[in-house]
Amino acid sequence: MALPKRRKSKSKTRIKKSMNSAMSSVVMVQCSNKDCMEYIPSHRVCPYCGHYDGKQVVEIKKEK
Repeated sequence: MALPKRRKSKSKTRIKKSMNSAMSSVVMVQCSNKDCMEYIPSHRVCPYCGHYDGKQVVEIKKEK
């Protein structure tokens, strides 16, 4: 079985690993609040209504 002649440095390994994570796209899901139902990135608090996992987490001030 073939073996590498030289050990890969930490920076080369980390650069290679970072390219895989950089190419992944953001998964968009609907807000758990039944009144809102906006599309937001997964595992984030909704910026429109302040809900996360079906609970009010952040109070959103409505602009007039």
